[in-house]
Amino acid sequence: MSHLNSGKSGFVSRSRNPQHARPFHRRKGVWPSLSTWSLRRRPPLPSPTSSHLLSLPLSHDLWRFPTLEVPLICSFHAAAAAHVPRALPVTKKEKRGLQAVSSRCSGSPLARRCYSAVAKGGPSIAGVSDIIAVASGKGGVGKSTTAVNIAVALAKEFRLKVGLLDADIYGPSIPTMMNLHEKPEVSEDMRMIPVENHGVRCMSIGFLVDKDASIVWRGPMVMSALEKLTRGVAWGNLDVLVVDMPPGTGDAQLSMSQRLRLSGALIVSTSQDIALIDARRGANMFRKVQVPILGLVENMSCFKCPKCGEKSYIFGEGGAQRTAEEMDMKLIGAIPLEIDIRTGSDEGKPIVISSPDSASAQAYIQVAEKVTRRLKELAEERQMGPEILL
Repeated sequence: MSHLNSGKSGFVSRSRNPQHARPFHRRKGVWPSLSTWSLRRRPPLPSPTSSHLLSLPLSHDLWRFPTLEVPLICSFHAAAAAHVPRALPVTKKEKRGLQAVSSRCSGSPLARRCYSAVAKGGPSIAGVSDIIAVASGKGGVGKSTTAVNIAVALAKEFRLKVGLLDADIYGPSIPTMMNLHEKPEVSEDMRMIPVENHGVRCMSIGFLVDKDASIVWRGPMVMSALEKLTRGVAWGNLDVLVVDMPPGTGDAQLSMSQRLRLSGALIVSTSQDIALIDARRGANMFRKVQVPILGLVENMSCFKCPKCGEKSYIFGEGGAQRTAEEMDMKLIGAIPLEIDIRTGSDEGKPIVISSPDSASAQAYIQVAEKVTRRLKELAEERQMGPEILL
């Protein structure tokens, strides 16, 4: 156990025999760091409150480094800063230190990386600028179809370098929808090389198993496979990686949200009440892990008769809009139900490729445009960083 000097920058007097070291308080009521406590001669202090525990790391750093530029965990220190004036006596010098953290944190590259790590989970994939998750609370609502068409629209209409990851281990459909059936090659550094079509680099467990093989894996095997499909792939430089998430809100979905540094999540649902209930659960899951919601996409919003042109709202009307308003989300697209979507998906030709002028294709392109716009807004917010108010 290391002990700090009792001079200007420390709490504890140094002793050659650590057993005889004892806490030294610069002022009453100050809790020293837990690492500075000796096993002997502890003073009779009251139990630390939550305010003490929150404020200690920040105040300790500021006493040692009055011009501290970046806190280690911005969101933690933001909460800590609010407790410092109430929990501990703060001098003018320390107050200036707190203000230095507030004013300098937003512009520092380290602060931006710190804020990004706290807000968005694990480390990013090398070379990938943004990762977006396309998710749904339940299966059968058109999540994979939406992911494919948005990925292709981003590549074709907006000239972005796009990757598409099929994270639906139990039901991979990207190989069929993208008309890709060859196995990926392996690079010199033993990473899989994505298979490409329609200008999109794709990776799926479907490339690695037989077409009709059932995948009966337990959780650990699924998570290992997802790790290989994300970080064991030579994605190269990508502007956007679109992740077709597994349906639901189980372990795989939660782990993917925490292990990948997601820039945002797109929720797909029909206007049916049952589907919208699960869509709410999916949105709440992402919010719990601090992933921004890019918007809600209403799939199969209506069916337009090819003969008379009359619209039929098979799954109900207006439910997605009401849910978006109640959940403080934006409804960024309503995709009509068209036969061309089904035929194009079966043939490996997304509708933005096979029928680019159709109503559905134009709706997907508009969703892709709104996604890119929202990603830029979020990037600007991350550049600003968090703000600590006293």
